[in-house]
Amino acid sequence: MWGLEYFSFRDIWSPAFMIFMMAIIVLYSFVVGPWRHRFAGSKPVSVSRQAAFYLSIVLIYLAEGGPLSLLGHLMFTFHMTNMAIAYILVPPILIYGIPDWLWRAMFKAPFWRHRAFRLFMNPIISLALFTLLFSFYHMPNNHDWIMTHFTIHRLYYVLLFASAVMMWWHVYCPIPEWRRMSHLLTLGYVFMSGLLLTPACAMIIFAGEPLFGVYNDPQVWAKAMGYCMAGDPSVLLSKYQGPAFFNLMSGKDDQQLGGIVMKLVQEFVNAAALYTVFMQWYRRERAKEDDNVTDPVAAARLNNL
Repeated sequence: MWGLEYFSFRDIWSPAFMIFMMAIIVLYSFVVGPWRHRFAGSKPVSVSRQAAFYLSIVLIYLAEGGPLSLLGHLMFTFHMTNMAIAYILVPPILIYGIPDWLWRAMFKAPFWRHRAFRLFMNPIISLALFTLLFSFYHMPNNHDWIMTHFTIHRLYYVLLFASAVMMWWHVYCPIPEWRRMSHLLTLGYVFMSGLLLTPACAMIIFAGEPLFGVYNDPQVWAKAMGYCMAGDPSVLLSKYQGPAFFNLMSGKDDQQLGGIVMKLVQEFVNAAALYTVFMQWYRRERAKEDDNVTDPVAAARLNNL
């Protein structure tokens, strides 16, 4: 399906990466289970949080090492689907899946209180960093260069994921005393995050021609494929002549659909974030009102109004 039948099990499933992600799942299971009492202030972790963590790991694996990762080298639509999953959908799920006491344990080292780290965790800096990294990556020449240099490609993806988590941290901050924005400001923050990514998506959607050599130039494609498959990619090139063999659409249509998928996923996730933050703010205000009513002095003041 979609050309996967032409590749080996190793190419499609990346066994080494699969084992690594499974090890993370096992470690998490022990930390929130039998090892939980080793952490200060630990509490039982709900099934929903555990399920969220497991889901985030599975999604990262599929997008960065599983079948979707290979498909992302064959069609731009799948590439943008992977980007949307890994950097828009996964971070809030991952943040929710890790309990507050585990976050505190991971960030208790004095290093994390360094001025430089606190600067990067400023909400504006976090948002700007992710936006710049995402937009820079999707400039055509930059994209092709990064995709054809394996070490840079991996490091850039790690940095992009870290910046995405930093950005979403300010939306779904799991530790109340670490929250740096009010709920009202957070609503504006989510809206701004969607607005800032619009130019990059618009450039991709409304371009008059294919922009990325990885999905249109056979030589560039073959070089990029060398990092996600075993053997000599020139053999693949000689057999199938380039990415057009695997693509169900023209290069331009594939590019436009990829940009649309990215924007739709972002808008869906942002809408869910806006709803969640608004409901948190609403419940908090209602709780304050209820507290005032139950306070005899406050109730007397309200009755006199």
